[in-house]
Amino acid sequence: MIGEALAQALRDAAYAVDWVEDGRLATSALDHHHFELVLLDLNLPYRDGLSVLRDSRSKGDPVPIIIMTARDRIEDRIEGLDLGADDYLVKPFDVQEMLARIRAVSRRRGGSSMPTMGNEWLSLDPSTKLARVDETEIALSKREFAVLRELLVRPGAILSRADLEDRIYGWGEEVGSNVVDFIIHGLRRKLGADAIENVRGLGWTIPATR
Repeated sequence: MIGEALAQALRDAAYAVDWVEDGRLATSALDHHHFELVLLDLNLPYRDGLSVLRDSRSKGDPVPIIIMTARDRIEDRIEGLDLGADDYLVKPFDVQEMLARIRAVSRRRGGSSMPTMGNEWLSLDPSTKLARVDETEIALSKREFAVLRELLVRPGAILSRADLEDRIYGWGEEVGSNVVDFIIHGLRRKLGADAIENVRGLGWTIPATR
C-alpha cells in the first residue's frame, strides 16, 4: 500500500515510475535498465536493500540512490551512506520532503546547486513546474513539464522519440503513437516555435544558446 501510494505521488509529480517489490528484482532491474534515480527500501524480501546498494556500487553504477527505511538508528544511516547512498529518508516521511530530496540529489549529481534548470533564455523550476521564457512565467501540463525537464537536463543534447517515451512513461504504461510529437507541439506553442528544434531523423533538442 505504501509503495503504491509513493508510486502514484511520483507519477503525479510527472516522474516515470518503475516499481519492483523485492531485492532480487531490484538488482535485476538495476543490471538491465538505466534509471535517473532509485528510491530503495531497506526491508525488502529475498535480498535486503543494503545488499542491493552494495552490489550496485561494486559494479560501478553511479545512479543516485535514496534509501528509505523505518530503521532510525544512526549506525544504519552511516552504513548506508558509507556504502554509497546519496541520501536517507526515515519513515514516516512527508511526500513533499521526498520530492524535494529527489530534486536536490538530482541537482547534485548533475553538477548544479541551482534550483532551476535551463539555458540563457529558457528556464524550468522543478519545484513549481513553471517554465520561464525571458521574464514570462508559463504553466505546463504534467507531460509537457516531464518532456521539457528531460530536454533541459543537457541543453544541446538530442533526445529521440524512444528516449523521451522511456523517460516519461513507466513500465506497463500505454504510449500513444504520436504522443511525444503532440507534447512537443504544445510546448512550442507555449514557449515559442524556436524553443525546441527538430533534428531530422534523430529527435529533438533545446539549443544551448539562442
